[in-house]
Amino acid sequence: MNFDIIGKYRLWFLISGLVILLGICSMLFNYFSRGKILNFGIDFTGGTVLTLRFENQPNIGDHIGKIRNIIQKYGINESFIQLAGQKDITIRTEPIENDVRAKIVDDISKEFGNVELLEADTIGPSIGKELRGQAFWALLVATVLILVYVSFRFEFKYAVAAIVALWHDALVTVGLISFLWRSVDSAFVAAILTILGYSINDTIVIFDRIRENLIKERKEKKSFTAIINESIIQTMARSINTALTVLFVVIAILLFGGSTLKDFMLTLFIGFVSGIYSSIFIASPLLVLMEKRFGTEKIRK
Repeated sequence: MNFDIIGKYRLWFLISGLVILLGICSMLFNYFSRGKILNFGIDFTGGTVLTLRFENQPNIGDHIGKIRNIIQKYGINESFIQLAGQKDITIRTEPIENDVRAKIVDDISKEFGNVELLEADTIGPSIGKELRGQAFWALLVATVLILVYVSFRFEFKYAVAAIVALWHDALVTVGLISFLWRSVDSAFVAAILTILGYSINDTIVIFDRIRENLIKERKEKKSFTAIINESIIQTMARSINTALTVLFVVIAILLFGGSTLKDFMLTLFIGFVSGIYSSIFIASPLLVLMEKRFGTEKIRK
């Protein structure tokens, strides 16, 4: 395979720039039309949490659909329903009044038999604000640790290229989730951190091959650009095979895993695809550009 990936870096950067610009425009549109840039879920905006105990073990597929229909009768369009035990189900909704909550529990009891309300909590906006702060710090700490690790294992320029690729993945994912107006909750933060971990792993594999080839082919006096392009081609099959293995599982869960997992899996799917792209078409070309700008790359043996 003889394909000049590095030579077409302007095309790769243009594609990424257009996708990120789409996300930014989407967030601006959401802010002016909906009042918020993202569809923040109950974890961030606050809401009501109900824990119900059923007489018999719930059938997750049957119960969740019917419970959601009951909730929607009262004008509540956003709800998150999941199993919380062998006979328990947790329902999270936007803030609701006590009388509406009582009617919902009564309707569920009529549908499924006697239902016991174990717990009813209210998550205030202040807690949601705290969660947003924690999410920001989690991403910041992860970024700093990756920067330190890659700088120690390779060189600082490698670390900068890797971090730019990671933030590229985060911006692409957030932007497309904004464009699709999917729910953003604590699971979304977990998905972003998972995406960063996957993406840096793929980038490190390519960087390892670059370092090996720099040492091995130094006597042949190949250019830095040629060595990096060759390294990308050599690891291409591995990257594609690993990506397909992961994406097949994500797609299967996205299609058949139920409504509670769809937003989480969609976020992973977007992020994993972006991570594959950025490892090959963003991080490596950035490394070449920094090499041309700042001089000869040192090799850590």
